[in-house]
Amino acid sequence: MLVGILFFLFKIEFMKNLIKKESLNLVMVALPFIYLGYLYGGLPAEVPLQWNASGEIKRMGSKSELWMVPFLLPLLIYVIMSVIPMIDPKRKIEKMGGKFPSLKMMLVGFFSVLALYIIYVAAHPEAMRLSVVAVLLGLLFMGLGNFFKTIQPNYFLGIRTPWTLENEVVWKSTHQMAGVLWLAGGLIMIIAGLLLSGSAMIILVITVAVAAALVPVGYSWVAFKKLG
Repeated sequence: MLVGILFFLFKIEFMKNLIKKESLNLVMVALPFIYLGYLYGGLPAEVPLQWNASGEIKRMGSKSELWMVPFLLPLLIYVIMSVIPMIDPKRKIEKMGGKFPSLKMMLVGFFSVLALYIIYVAAHPEAMRLSVVAVLLGLLFMGLGNFFKTIQPNYFLGIRTPWTLENEVVWKSTHQMAGVLWLAGGLIMIIAGLLLSGSAMIILVITVAVAAALVPVGYSWVAFKKLG
């Protein structure tokens, strides 16, 4: 009986500490659900769900499909980022210290804002602006670039190539270079979103994203070969 009471009190205290620690993340996850719930009754049976490169509606669908947006964006990212430290076999994520919770919060925040925007434009199709998506993506790239130098070798986050995972020197140099590249790439995306429109903006944003993904991979191979 006493053991059961103590275990129950421990669970309550654990949940209180967890909620206190994760309160901001939980609020950001909840906001798109709350916003959609607020709008849901006034939405038409069909809402725009996809747009083309010109920002024109490409597909209409049932408004019930909108519930997938907060589930697949902030909630899923929150769950993934919460599980990663638990399954990290070498506990490398823990060596990031307070940087990992900051990274988790940044990602949850980004996808929460993106989910809110998607829900908003579903209710107000005339407000769809691909430039907003480009700016948000640029901010994400700049935020991730800022974190690259703090990520320790691991199997979940960062530039994970056979060469970075094989050698910590290669990992460090690759992530230092990638951090600068992603910061610059994010800035270019933001400028493109503010100054360009249509196909020119989309091509530039996609080009920058592809370069940011591929250049560090090639760099890691070259750096590994230089080490012999």
